[in-house]
Amino acid sequence: MPRLILFNKPYGVLCQFSDDRSDKPTLAQYVKAPGVYPAGRLDTDSEGLLLLTDDGRLQARIADPKFKLPKSYLVQVEGEPDLAALELLRCGVDLKDGRTRSAEAELIPAPDLWPRDPPVRFRKTVPDSWLRLTIREGKNRQVRRMTAAVGHPTLRLVRWQVGDWTLDGLAPGEWREVAV
Repeated sequence: MPRLILFNKPYGVLCQFSDDRSDKPTLAQYVKAPGVYPAGRLDTDSEGLLLLTDDGRLQARIADPKFKLPKSYLVQVEGEPDLAALELLRCGVDLKDGRTRSAEAELIPAPDLWPRDPPVRFRKTVPDSWLRLTIREGKNRQVRRMTAAVGHPTLRLVRWQVGDWTLDGLAPGEWREVAV
């Protein structure tokens, strides 16, 4: 049976086990399960669900865009996106490396999340809001580039769900193994 681990990656953690002489923490400081590797990545400045497995085929099924596995994010953005901005996200956004596939995008109330360390910058004169954005591809820094392209830069990015797997019940830095 392949192993599958759900890990809530904290902000600032590199998505690798080796340190490559970096001063940033890595997965090795959190996940004590030999032989597993990330199925996909999260940027250092992103938080949330990271899947790890010891099975190459499962890793490919999770990470490869051809399988179109949905990935849902809770995204704090600068400003308040209007219906036109949401519709652009839903239809696909033109980025330098091509147009994104259509996405699911909706405004949501601020979610009940753990505090981020360091906290997101606060500006009295610039409101912020939250989106739930679901994509089925994985271009480099895609969600951040999509929200910026519609005029609402990302302030905080938390991957909440990949396929049927979610962060439910996992605090930052915690992990659990699940049946595949």
